[in-house]
Formats: sequence, structure tokens, C-alpha cells
Amino acid sequence: MKTTITEVHKHIGEEVTIGAWLANKRSSGKIAFLQLRDGTGFIQGVVVKADIGEEKFQEAKALTQESSIYVTGKVVEDARSPVGFEIQVTDFELIQEAVEYPITPKNHGTEFLMDHRHLWLRSKKQHAVMKIRNEIIRATYEFFNEQGYVKIDPPILTGASAEGTTELFHTKYFDEDAYLSQSGQLYMEAAAMAFGKVFSFGPTFRAEKSKTRRHLIEFWMIEPEMAFMDHDDSLEVQERYVAHVVQSVLSNCKLELQALDRDITQLEKIAAPFPRITYDEAIQLLKEKGFDDVEWGDDFGAPHETAIAESFDKPVFIINWPAEIKAFYMKPDPKRPEVVLCADLIAPEGYGEIIGGSQRIDDLELMKQRYEEHELTGPAYEWYLQLRQYGSVPHSGFGLGLERTVAWISGVEHVRETIPFPRLLNRLYP
Repeated sequence: MKTTITEVHKHIGEEVTIGAWLANKRSSGKIAFLQLRDGTGFIQGVVVKADIGEEKFQEAKALTQESSIYVTGKVVEDARSPVGFEIQVTDFELIQEAVEYPITPKNHGTEFLMDHRHLWLRSKKQHAVMKIRNEIIRATYEFFNEQGYVKIDPPILTGASAEGTTELFHTKYFDEDAYLSQSGQLYMEAAAMAFGKVFSFGPTFRAEKSKTRRHLIEFWMIEPEMAFMDHDDSLEVQERYVAHVVQSVLSNCKLELQALDRDITQLEKIAAPFPRITYDEAIQLLKEKGFDDVEWGDDFGAPHETAIAESFDKPVFIINWPAEIKAFYMKPDPKRPEVVLCADLIAPEGYGEIIGGSQRIDDLELMKQRYEEHELTGPAYEWYLQLRQYGSVPHSGFGLGLERTVAWISGVEHVRETIPFPRLLNRLYP
């Protein structure tokens, strides 16, 4: 009977066949231990010389790392195994003998591993990170589908910037200028006016020449947008969504978190509601923590975000930022126009901002004023302005950076390990 490693628990005491790769092996006298992986998980196959015969036993000992094989054996319980089971091998068939594998069980440098990313993904820890990423994506669709959101796909090639910056990848679109999208948000606003509650999930691009552990050139974002919702409504959605994702990973990725040695006690605290502090309070907190040079109107960097997060055991919202350092579309606070109705959600444990969101300007005249201030002219922005002409309503939205969220939940240090094939400042290979 053919099965997979994640399904062996259904076949205790039965003989099964699994298509697998040899991740590693060791032998001790008349027993060989094969560390097998099949894409769904990892399991140990035990080859006993007395059971399989001299010739087959020598073949098992000669297997090279990452050779592909069909393994047949009996599923038995094993309390020492992370999966709780092992395979007592009765036979195996070599599919393809791998040549000398470059990533051996010894330590390798980061650049070497990144050069071999197409192979590094096979390792146990990288496999675990990708499985957690997949669970976050699954839980995202689950959350928004259950809440009545419609998934809408914005274009990747656009004629304008969403953030009003110059950090864009420029290309020619036949005889026009075009850019790789830095956000689907503007299009999500249009979709929200048609469907009420929407979300997108797709790649975004930033041409920032940054080398920090929190930055990628290409990354994926989840961007919900909601009509008839104000800023406070949006914050409640954000905290419920993040809590749902974390709890889903805790429930469905126990083996992966264990493989990464993740301290889950911090994750178990993640439940709505999350603490909220104003930008003003954040400035005061930073000064109390020794950041004497930080002034009102400054943006925060990684050290500032980490210092703020250390004061809380959950993600923390920093709300009501100065308008001058935020995007043109954010709605000013009616009681205090120099700040906007926005929030950054800062993850615990030094992982920085994972969500940015705001209530959007819904007033046509104010948006026209913002256009003038930011010199947003031409047909590329005209359609966005029209959203305020035909039944404008209060609306809010946010964007969650997938890779930073994966890094935080899985506990890995650098976002380059949270995406299958990272694009970094000096890396376009593999």
C-alpha cells in the first residue's frame, strides 16, 4: 500500500510503501538507520541485516545522500521519534542514485547555502519554515473567507506608485512607463467599493537598497480593504486575524515548531485584544529607554521598534502617526489634523512592523488637496480620485507582510529564510 509519511499513523502494524529521498543515514554493526523525507515530513527507516539479507543490507549502507528510493516496510510506534513512528524496512528500490550532494550534515556558510537555495529547501529546518508559511497562508484564506471577504487580485504591473515614493522598479509597457507593484492597496479600495470587504494576496516589490534582516526586494502581502469601516473597526479585524494565524500554526505545525526549537510560550500569549499606544506615547517611551535623540516627527527604525516591543508581551499597535511621514491617502484625525488615523503593528521579540494600516481619505476635496501636495498628476491617478466622486464611504484597510510574519512565528532570524527563493539587494540567483 502506497502512503506518505504524514499518513503512516493510519497504518500501524501494516506494511506500506513510501516514495522518499535519503536525507541522511548511519549504520551500527548489523543495523542501518535511514533518515527519510518525502515532502510531507521526515521519518526513520530501520534496516536490519538479518531481516533484509546481506546483499540488500550492503546496498542500504551504500546509498548516497538525497538518492531517491521506494521504501517498503512495517509501520511501528516509536516514542523517541518526533512523529511517533518509524518504518521497519523489509525492502527498498533505488530510483536514482544521487551524485555527491553539496549540502552535507556539516555547517555551511550563509552565502553557500543561499547559492544552493534550490537544494537547501530540502533540509529539515527550511522545510519547517516553509510548512509554517503554508499554514499562515491557509489560515489567512480561512479567516477572510469565513468573515465574508472576497479575494480580488490586483495587477502587478501598474502605471503609478501606491506610496508616492521613487523606490520602484521601472519598466517599459510598450510605449508607456510602468512599474512593478509596491502594493495592491489602491486597487483594493476600488474593489471594496464594489464588493464591500475584499482582500488580496500577492507579490510586491520595493527597490530599496537595504541589507537588513527585515528587508526583501520581492515579498508577499495580504491586503484587506473594508467599506463602511473606520480605523477602530480595522484594528479589531487586524488583531483577530493575527491571533487566528498564530493559533492555527500552534495547532497544526507542532512538529515544525519543534524542529526549529521555537519557544512557543511567547506565541501562546497571542490573543486579541492587543495593546495600543499613540505615536506620542511611543516617543515618550523611547526617551525613557534612552533614545534621547528621537523627536516628534521622526520615523522609527528597527532599534526603536524593538525597544517598544520589549514593553509588551503581545504585538502592539502604534497609532496616530504624524501625517508628514505617512502616505498621502491616510485620513487625518478630525480632532488633530497633524496626525492620521493609522497604525503600525509591531511584533514581539524584535521582529518589527508586520502590519501597516489606516483609514483612507473619503472626501473628494481633501484628496484633491493631497494630490496637489504630492504632485500626483496624470491619468495614472485619475481613476483613484474618481472613487471619491461616486458614492464615497468611510473605508479602511491594512497590509500584512507575509515574510516578516513567518520570521516572527517560526523564530528565524532573517527573512531570507522565510520565502522559497529570496530576492535580495545582490541576489537574483537561483
